[in-house]
Amino acid sequence: MFSLKTHTFIHVEPFNTINGDADWKTGLCDKIQTMQRFFGLPPTGELTQDTLAVMKRPRCGLSDVERFGETIRWKKTTLSYRLEMIMHWRPDTSKVNRTFKAAWKLWSSVAPLKFRKRNRREADIVISFYNGDHKDGSPFDGKGGILAHAFLPGSGIGGDVHFDADEDWSFNSTGFNLFAVAAHEFGHALGLPHSSDPGAIMYPAYNFAPNYELQLSFRDVKDVQHLYGKSANHYPPPRTPDKCDPDLSFDAVTELQQEVLFFKDRFMWRKHPQFEETGITLISSLWPDSVPSHLDAVYENVGRNVITFFKGHQYWELRQLKVEEGFPRNISDLGFPSRIQSIDAALHFRNDRYTVFFTVLPLCFCCYDEKRYFQQPSYYSTKERNGGYVTISVAQGEHTNSMQKDPRKQTRNLLAKRQKC
Repeated sequence: MFSLKTHTFIHVEPFNTINGDADWKTGLCDKIQTMQRFFGLPPTGELTQDTLAVMKRPRCGLSDVERFGETIRWKKTTLSYRLEMIMHWRPDTSKVNRTFKAAWKLWSSVAPLKFRKRNRREADIVISFYNGDHKDGSPFDGKGGILAHAFLPGSGIGGDVHFDADEDWSFNSTGFNLFAVAAHEFGHALGLPHSSDPGAIMYPAYNFAPNYELQLSFRDVKDVQHLYGKSANHYPPPRTPDKCDPDLSFDAVTELQQEVLFFKDRFMWRKHPQFEETGITLISSLWPDSVPSHLDAVYENVGRNVITFFKGHQYWELRQLKVEEGFPRNISDLGFPSRIQSIDAALHFRNDRYTVFFTVLPLCFCCYDEKRYFQQPSYYSTKERNGGYVTISVAQGEHTNSMQKDPRKQTRNLLAKRQKC
């Protein structure tokens, strides 16, 4: 059994009532549901595959327990930090220092905070690399699992940050991104708790994303400004998309096995037919280091067991979550003329094994034969477009994508993509 104390909100208290077994199972179910809600999963109370996958993800070592009404912060806004020890890992120290400086800058850009590096003198925040048991009550567990932990502001060990020296740390490539983990742990050192927003730096599970996609979310900014106030040069942070927003439009929509995926910016929603709730997560959490954000179109080719992503003039083919060799490629390889610079939507017909591509500029659609890898002639439209939008409606059948011409026929979902011209 997995340790809920390590991987979720709170451990289940030992039972000591007459109904021992029943009470313990009920308590365990409640705690699993609490964890599932926090991570945007269907609250089944059972250890589903998605739940186990979240529990196994590399993460921060700090508990997700809410600090009810408790505010912990530094009483000053100029803080010093020092790098104390690096064990078993011999990186370029200058790269480490630049990485930490950039991570601190994320927070100082939105709050009136200043961070000063010290080499030998006493510092408010001591940053260390340890492995295994390092005498602070929270031993590291080797590769994977707990990546780092930090202590909330205070004297002594308060504010200190510890990284697991056994991890494969990197500066923006394979392994765990030191910048991403440092930005998260530095948030704890400032007094911030974990966030249930998957787009937040303070989300407890590690999100695979390149440095250029790492940014503070609206929730991150609101929390740090609640503690320290606003920066004079602060710009509005990006908000995580809300599925209930009436003005929400999707970048792309596709089926993937039994699920329907909705893409927006660097996020996606996963809709499973057996669950009412639709969970949101980062695209990079499912396809780390391979799929870009702000996609133009996506479709699944079940016959080839491939999912294809389009952005700008490039496209990627993935099989079993990995990019196929030789990708990304230019969309001209699919037969598009040079005047077509991007694909705005794609609709794959499983039974007929062809895909219809739509573009806005110029407004046209064309059919691609997946069996013969051949693009049929394109069809262009000069008709006036309603309000500057093109709307493409897709009816999802039980086992195939098909255009439903008869509105009386029942469909499980009606998906729409709106693309501004």
